[in-house]
Amino acid sequence: MFFSTIAQIDFDLGFNLFLLTFEKVKIITKMRIISYNVNGIRAAITKGFLEWLQQANPDIICLQEIKATPEQIPLDEFEKAGYPYNYWFPAQKKGYSGVAVLCKTKPNNVAFGTGIEHMDFEGRNLRVDYDDFSVMSLYLPSGTNIARLDHKFMFMDDFQNYITELRKEIPNLLICGDYNICHEAIDIHDPIRNAKVSGFLPQERSWLDLFMKNGFIDSFRHFNKDPHNYTWWSYRAGARGNNKGWRIDYILASKPIENRLKRAVILTDAKHSDHCPVLVEID
Repeated sequence: MFFSTIAQIDFDLGFNLFLLTFEKVKIITKMRIISYNVNGIRAAITKGFLEWLQQANPDIICLQEIKATPEQIPLDEFEKAGYPYNYWFPAQKKGYSGVAVLCKTKPNNVAFGTGIEHMDFEGRNLRVDYDDFSVMSLYLPSGTNIARLDHKFMFMDDFQNYITELRKEIPNLLICGDYNICHEAIDIHDPIRNAKVSGFLPQERSWLDLFMKNGFIDSFRHFNKDPHNYTWWSYRAGARGNNKGWRIDYILASKPIENRLKRAVILTDAKHSDHCPVLVEID
């Protein structure tokens, strides 16, 4: 009886240790991924971006509109912040556009650009590949005038074709970034007055709608159906203080990742830019 009791205690202790180890593994394997249009990384750093990054503590953060080359960025500060694997893809034009991905762990592969010249010379796409998923930082053009709107539509069409082919080899894909498009009326503070403004044009919205229907999930709307949730505000007329914004920043998850989505939120307290970050957690 004595030995039986000891054996039972040993079994219970061993089983409990297994459960604790299993719980730790589960915690470690949950990934926090953030997307943030910083509207100039150097300006964001002066506003406390690096300190915020350490507090937010994502495993991967995708940046858009970095507006700098690696030579102009204090790369050692990002390493000190916990991101030794940081990848930057600037535009050829100085002080314009550009994307980056900062990672805590080394990816298996890094893809700079898409191979499509009119996309890549403006530094609008960067992807990191891991064993069972890939993360892409995307900065889709804005349509500030007729010429740029035509360029935007060309970009959108070519990007759709590129992603269709890419998903054949990378089915588990998160496309994080500034899409410069509000999907639905709920995603903009004044849908009637902005109906003819680029970013909320019917053609742009239709493209994004079809893009999602072709196999992507809006991670934020997967969890939150409420109005008045925005990610960009004009600097004019106190728009942010009055929450007169647009939701144009998304983390879109390919369908095979749907059951791995655990949480998605907008981080409105971060104020280093006219945008705010968006976050998703996956296991």
